[in-house]
Amino acid sequence: MTGQPNELLFGSFITPRADHIEQVVALTQLSERAGLDLATFQDHPYQPRLLDSWTLISYLAAATSRIRLAPNVMNLPMRQPVVIARSAATLDLLTAGRVELALGAGGFWDAIEAIGGRRLSAGESIDALEEAITVIREIWDTDTRGGVRVDGTHYRVAGAKRGPAPAHDVGIWVGAYRPRILRLVGRVADGWVPSLSYLDGGLAGLAEANRHIDEGAAAAGRDPASIRRLLNIGDHFTPDGSTNLTGPLAEWTEQLAEITLEHGMTGYILAGDDPTTIQQFGEEVAPAVRELVEKART
Repeated sequence: MTGQPNELLFGSFITPRADHIEQVVALTQLSERAGLDLATFQDHPYQPRLLDSWTLISYLAAATSRIRLAPNVMNLPMRQPVVIARSAATLDLLTAGRVELALGAGGFWDAIEAIGGRRLSAGESIDALEEAITVIREIWDTDTRGGVRVDGTHYRVAGAKRGPAPAHDVGIWVGAYRPRILRLVGRVADGWVPSLSYLDGGLAGLAEANRHIDEGAAAAGRDPASIRRLLNIGDHFTPDGSTNLTGPLAEWTEQLAEITLEHGMTGYILAGDDPTTIQQFGEEVAPAVRELVEKART
């Protein structure tokens, strides 16, 4: 990758449990107090034990003042792209630019179909994702005259009015693991947000995944370094707490700095609901990683 223009981001990945609403709110507010940049939440509309992520994020926007908020990742097959675009822009305007948008092409097709969603093949879901990103960007593009027209296979928009535009350039990040969708990230998305535990080969799989993203970007005439690379990581600072990242805080700091410098990752999102760990991640790990990376780069 050429250069690393994106600043380092650190965030939390909080379980939106419907039976622990007060905890979800408290952990989000703790994430903000600890200095984290981002709080994120999984999105599974077919799962009744979880809060609806978009409704939750809207509520949390009023319960916080600085931290950015995002789904991680939004279940695209259950939501119309025009509605996603207008919902994200509306909340971004209401929060003065604190919303990011992470999308997933879909999975758990039995559950999606059970509540009225369309079952798609892997290839169809990737095509639908690319069409949806096009629709979302067109809705946000209020500088272009005329209505939005996208004649896609999965999403068709016939003259929809544009707007509102969000308060800032909302990042469209994609959860992706396989070569074809990784190349799509490079071609049309603003960022990549995988979970380390799902990557083939764990940390060793980062180089191969990044290669596909870079190839997609180059084929589209984009600078690969313009694409943010975030990583969902586990929540234990103990030697046996993770199969990929291990050791006490100091070792995590060194490992995350090494991953940043070697693989160009520019964001780390901590999955887990332990308040002490979230606080340590924001107050101790994040500033230490930034310092190590800055020293290495200068």
